[in-house]
Parts: sequence; C-alpha cells; structure tokens
Amino acid sequence: MPAVAMSAMPTTEVLKQQIVDETILSPRFYTTDFAALDRIDVGPVRDEWEVLLAQMEADPNRLHFRRRDRFTGIVEALEPDVRDEFIAFLLSSMTSEFSGCIFYSEIARRTTNPDIRRLMRLLTRDESRHAGFIRDSLKDAGLPISLDFLTRAKKHHYFRPKFILYATYLSEKIGYARYIAICRHLEAHPENNFHPLFDRFEEWCNDEYRHGEAIALLIRADPKLTRGVNRLWIRFFLVSVYATMYCRDHMRPALHRAMGLDITNYDYQVFKICSDISRQVFPILLDTDNPKFRDAMEAMRLASLRLEAAREKAGLRKLIARAGASAAVGWTFLRLLSVRTKANALPARVLHPATW
Repeated sequence: MPAVAMSAMPTTEVLKQQIVDETILSPRFYTTDFAALDRIDVGPVRDEWEVLLAQMEADPNRLHFRRRDRFTGIVEALEPDVRDEFIAFLLSSMTSEFSGCIFYSEIARRTTNPDIRRLMRLLTRDESRHAGFIRDSLKDAGLPISLDFLTRAKKHHYFRPKFILYATYLSEKIGYARYIAICRHLEAHPENNFHPLFDRFEEWCNDEYRHGEAIALLIRADPKLTRGVNRLWIRFFLVSVYATMYCRDHMRPALHRAMGLDITNYDYQVFKICSDISRQVFPILLDTDNPKFRDAMEAMRLASLRLEAAREKAGLRKLIARAGASAAVGWTFLRLLSVRTKANALPARVLHPATW
C-alpha cells in the first residue's frame, strides 16, 4: 500500500490530545446522585427483570471478544482520509464504552440496592470488553492508549438519575441501531468491509440491545418518568441524541464512503430503527420523516460546522465566531424541539426481541 498512508499515521500523543479536547459532540464521563439510585424499585417489572438479567448472567458473548487475530497493518494501509476518520471513530467509541464502564462500576460500588448493583456489574463487564477490544485494535495499528489515561483526562459531568436513565437508554439503543445497520449493509456488500472489527458487530450490538432493555425496565418501573414534564425531557434527549449522531456522522464522509453508505440515508435508517425500538418505553416519538425536522437537522449540521471552525480561530475573532455559532446551534435546537411529535401508547410488556 502507499507509503504516504504509512508516514501520515497520527501519534499516540496527538490522539490523547483529541480525547482531552472536548466538544459538544464528544463522549462524556458522568456522575450522579447514587442515593437516589438506591431508591429505585424494580418490583413493577420484576418478572421481565429476572428473565433479562438471567440472559445477561448467562453471558452469551463471553468468548466473542477474545483476541483471535491481530489486526496489524490494516489501519495503516487505509487511504489517509478513511484511516483518519476510522481512527476518530475508534477513539470516540472506545471513550464512550470506557466512560460507561467507569460509571457503571462506580454505581455498583456505591449503591446499596441489590437489583441495581446486580445490573451494573453486568454492564461494567460488557463495556469493559468492548473498550478493551477497541483498544487492542488501536494498539495493533501502533497506537497504544492506556484506558487509565481516560479517567485522568476527561472531566466528569453531573446528571440527575432520571437524565442518566434517558441518556443511557438512548445511547445503548441507538448504538444497537447503528451497529446492526452497518452489519446488515456489510453482509449485503462484503466488498466494503475493510476491517475485521466489523465482523464482530452483530454480537457486539446485541450486548447494547440487552443493556437498553434493562434501562427500559428501570424507566417503566416508575410511571412518573414517562408522564407530565418528563415527556418534555424525553423529547429533549431524543433530539439531542439524534442531532449529535447526525452532526458527528456527517463529519466523517470518507469513512461512510468506504463502507458504501450514504450518510443521510444511513442516519435516518438508524433513527427509524431506534424509534421503532423506543416504542417500548417512550410515550412520544420524533417525526423524523417530517420535512421541517429534516430541514432543521441539516441546519444543525451547518451550525455545528461553524462551531467547529470557530475553535480554530484565536482571540476576539474566536469569541465572536463561537458566540454566533452557538446562537445558531441553540436556535436550530429549538426548531427541532418545535416539530410536532407522534404519540405512542406504551405496551403492557416492555421487553422486545431484537428483530432488525
């Protein structure tokens, strides 16, 4: 493969700095009110809870993330623009998985609620495997990054427990939707499968699906979380997660081109899958087919590009550019929130098989 691609590989220190430099699209590390988590009662969903937790404790993927082959030379041989965006994707995914691992581990350590502790230990196990597997893929590309470094590098943001539940549920379910959409696409177009990591996606995303199912049970266990003002919070988190994905994906055109994906079509396919799944827990769904929603989402993409460009400026020009771009992001977010949602009647049973 071309020597240019080999010589242009980023250094570990450059990648570490990218992790430290948070933007509105960066994965976060979180903390919360652990005493409030102790008060969660899964009694109303006990039957489904025991079924799901038994499945997770059976550990169907216990052998899936063991190292079989090294991936040395694969990333280095990619075209430079594809390689850089793929590395950014790996970094973001590893940071997200490891932040979940650290957070779930902390909850398991500090909670006195046996149901929550039981779940969090299982989530910690899975997220640790995922993060470790991505770390090994980066290491094989000559980019060793200590996961312990992430705990020192990233700031911790406080979120109320109900916000943690909404955000975690959506993170796990949209993660499933993203991976399964890529998996199904590459099954149909194996010529676009440029890295063995993609071969692990189906079992990987089934972990994400089960995680989301567990959080769905926690939300449905407390009816207040889907009523009243909390419907507005659900709407807020749906828009936030969808807009973040849309903006981030469109910043990686070469990666999606290499996989043979049209970014916009792929994102709306993921939104549809995620919306179909979230019928189990959310009383409202975003109308992602509405032209007003799609126009506002594209405006958000452009505003986020302005905000990223502002970060490269200096002095007063940077302050002015950031203020203008931030105002555009805020206004566009309000436009997305204003699009009429679809009502959804919650089903009696929460758990739903992964059929995508």
